[in-house]
Amino acid sequence: MKKSLITAHVYLFIVALIYGANYTIAKSVLSDGYIGPNGFIFLRVSSGAILFFLFHKFFVNEKVEKKDLGLIALCGLFGVAINQLCFFNGLKLTSPVNASLIMLTTPILVLIASSLYIKEKITLQKVIGIIIGAAGASFLILGTNNNPTNQTSIWGDLLILINASSYAIYLVLVKKLMQKYNPTTIVKWVFLFGFFYVSPFGIKEFLEIDPSSFPPNIWLSIAFVIFGTTFLNYLLNAKALTIVNPSVVSAYIYLQPLIATLIAILFSGFKLEKVTIYSGLLIGIGLYISAFYKKNNH
Repeated sequence: MKKSLITAHVYLFIVALIYGANYTIAKSVLSDGYIGPNGFIFLRVSSGAILFFLFHKFFVNEKVEKKDLGLIALCGLFGVAINQLCFFNGLKLTSPVNASLIMLTTPILVLIASSLYIKEKITLQKVIGIIIGAAGASFLILGTNNNPTNQTSIWGDLLILINASSYAIYLVLVKKLMQKYNPTTIVKWVFLFGFFYVSPFGIKEFLEIDPSSFPPNIWLSIAFVIFGTTFLNYLLNAKALTIVNPSVVSAYIYLQPLIATLIAILFSGFKLEKVTIYSGLLIGIGLYISAFYKKNNH
């Protein structure tokens, strides 16, 4: 396996690790009412835009052609605004189990969109890998989240589905831009457009934030979301997309519920159950088949 390909998979594993931890870390900020979901999104996107602008200014400083701004604006719409607004607001209305299951449609949606837009070949190997990975993640979520008191809503489910579809479209649209420009250049512009899209929805809740009420753990959680989940993850995902296809990037979504469960076991006293072990094996096998099995599958 080429060194660059190994690097891409390391990036994607780090992204999955951070997203897996994010479920536990970000939940404390939202569930305790320190920041509303739209206000939190505004904080994420505005902070991300500033960080990427500064990083780009000092380390890249590359310009984009005007003809590409329209496509970049679409990436900001699908990859930042619709993606994040629908996820956080959908999660308010539906159960975490439903949200997690619906998010598993992302690799399937990415594979379909990739075949239509960038002509990525849908191979039997990728289909089998996605099915096995989805089965493993589904068993994990259903087996460890069987609380009958979970509330659900058709509107919440719909928002999560829109979120998954939006992220799939973003991964496919941004692939061509990543091949033309430095990843930091594109992500900077994506967040800039995203900032203008989310501002009307999040500015009110953002202005209602009372930082003086934040205990140290909330400050640390917010810092993790801004620097880890937002800045580092978008940057690493973008770098990985310069090497591998969107279907490979999306396949790592199946690792997130496994990582989230393992983190809960390590830090929250959750008991390791057989379903976690078996589901982890299925997720690993599915990821290997869809992303690693053939050397030219990237």
